[in-house]
Parts: sequence; C-alpha cells; structure tokens
Amino acid sequence: MNTSTKIVNQMFEKDAFSKWLGIEVLSVSKGYCQLKMKVREEMLNGFYIAHGGIAYSLADSALAFASNSNGKQSLSIETSISHTMAIKGGDELIATTEEVSVSNKFAVYIIIIKNNDNHIIAHFKGTVYRTSTNWIVENNE
Repeated sequence: MNTSTKIVNQMFEKDAFSKWLGIEVLSVSKGYCQLKMKVREEMLNGFYIAHGGIAYSLADSALAFASNSNGKQSLSIETSISHTMAIKGGDELIATTEEVSVSNKFAVYIIIIKNNDNHIIAHFKGTVYRTSTNWIVENNE
C-alpha cells in the first residue's frame, strides 16, 4: 500500500461525515483521488432532488483526500461549486480530482462530479493551504 493510500485511509477512518454520506474511496495516488457515493432519500430537498450540499460535500471530501495525499497536512481556504444538472435519489456520483497547481504553501484542485449516466453534474474548485506538518503514516496494512 502506497503512502498516499495510507494517509487517506487514516483520514477516512476518523471522518464520520464522509462515512455518513456513504462515500467509497475508489482510487488514490499522490495529489489524486476518486470517490463514489449513492444519493439516498434523506439527502433530497423539497423538490425531490439532492440538496446542493450533497455534491458540495462529496467534492469537499475529494479535495481533502487529494490534497493531503501529497504528504503535507492541508486545509481548504477557498472553495466554489457550479451545479450543472439536478441530482436524483438513487443516483451514484463519482468525484474525480485534478491537481492544477502545487507550491510550498498552496495547491489548487478541480473536482468533476458525474452521475451514473456519465453526465457532469458539478464543477468544484478548491484551494488549500499546505501546512509545514507532514503526515505520519502508520503501517496498518
């Protein structure tokens, strides 16, 4: 198991909200991750579509995992989302990250979320602050 996967596993183990969302980690590498989740009935709003915070939260988790997988503890400092399609109950969402830039103190990521029909339902951009603290990886394989 690579270091990036170990970091994300340590983060996910303590992440009650991502677990409540039903997030599944599909793939992890340095600066990258791909997540999947299914939209449940209790995630729907009064229009019977997913509350906007559901896609946002999935993307925010993807941002956290991708940015921390580089080995430096990183925290989001600015995020934004554009919703391009309604999300229905039962939809399976896939969030895929792209690392746009990385410097000593900052990194920028784009996260694309697609539904089970492979349509883009949201574009998310996140900037993180990279602290000077390195992840200490436990050897729980």
